[in-house]
Amino acid sequence: MAVLLDPAPWHPWRDPADVFLAVSTSHAHVFWLDAGPDAALGWSWIGWGSPADPGTVRAAAATGGSTPVGESRFRGGWVGWTGYDEAARRAGAPAAAPDDDVPPSLWIEVEGLIAFDHGSRRMQYLGEAVAGSDIAPAAQRLAAAPPVGPAHARHAPAQYASLIEECRASIREGDAYQLCLTTRFWVEHEIDPLAAFLSLRGATPAHHAGIIMSGGVALLSASPERFLEVSGAAVRTHPIKGTRPRGTDPAADSALAVALHDSPKERAENVMIVDLMRNDLARACLPATVTVERLLDVESYPAVHQLVSTVAGTLRDGTTVGELLDAAFPAGSMTGAPKLSAMTILHRLEAAPRGVFAGCFGWVGAAGGLDLAMVIRSIVVHPGGAYVGAGGGITWGSVAADEVAEVGVKARAPLAAIGADLPAGW
Repeated sequence: MAVLLDPAPWHPWRDPADVFLAVSTSHAHVFWLDAGPDAALGWSWIGWGSPADPGTVRAAAATGGSTPVGESRFRGGWVGWTGYDEAARRAGAPAAAPDDDVPPSLWIEVEGLIAFDHGSRRMQYLGEAVAGSDIAPAAQRLAAAPPVGPAHARHAPAQYASLIEECRASIREGDAYQLCLTTRFWVEHEIDPLAAFLSLRGATPAHHAGIIMSGGVALLSASPERFLEVSGAAVRTHPIKGTRPRGTDPAADSALAVALHDSPKERAENVMIVDLMRNDLARACLPATVTVERLLDVESYPAVHQLVSTVAGTLRDGTTVGELLDAAFPAGSMTGAPKLSAMTILHRLEAAPRGVFAGCFGWVGAAGGLDLAMVIRSIVVHPGGAYVGAGGGITWGSVAADEVAEVGVKARAPLAAIGADLPAGW
């Protein structure tokens, strides 16, 4: 059972990239939950441990984990991921067989942890310290992935456009009113996970990025979507629905952000998922505590603008991680609505596993509390290759060409980090 780690005195700031390189060369099961290279607030955590039973994590308490201001919220527990297909099956939907080369759920029980407070520019060891002589600039010891040309694609653009029309047909028949249709791109060559993550991090920094490496597989993410956050008994989810690329100049960029905020299709899509997440959280929360704290805010990242909302509630006493996930996962932003019908339709249309993509990753605290992000804008590395998932929300108002272009916008940066280009037409 994971335990709380005792904090040591504060130390002067070191670049988390350099610290993680030192940790990853001396431990087999490692993680870095990253607030971003230029973060002025928030926390990052780097650590190591041993493989854990996912069932142990599900049985852990979700509530708890409140900490005083200025102290690390995460002081030990588990770090890992849970994939989409396993969760869809648990929710009662048909699901594809899992990938052979990547576990559907992977968790590390934390044995050592380094907390980085970006606000105060200090770091703190919790557990065994990393020797200062082992820490060298990561950029001097890592090479970018060599270019390998276009990635393989699960669907050609025309095939994906045809599936969009099938989604619209299901919506017309009343079987769903929003569907998150996804596809996959992949490469078949060895990937250096840390070099790829540093490349992804530099190109598309995000507040819930991370790398988890264990047993020859790795998840590298520049996720902008915080899925579930629990502190004390308060739970929040931050669904993203609506995406536009960044503009080439300030005027064009501002126009794209305004167009996203004012788009009837994007606003309708976001509100649909907010309503779904209100229903999901209500399954685990005290009556009449679920509220919408913000609605239809535009958040801007280096590659995209996103339309984001926040739904919050108060969890029932004794709620476990598994009970919260059973109520809210898979996330509505990656399924559509109504959720069970959407997952059933998407299983038929996609006809292949999503794997870790569209799942969630992050930390679960030994004393309660958790912080999980969506596995989007991510790379899943396995022996001999890697894959990138991408997709978008389809409504009756969707235009196939626009949706195809949105998939390309989302997949471009993760593919570039592993030396690959988008296939023709994407």
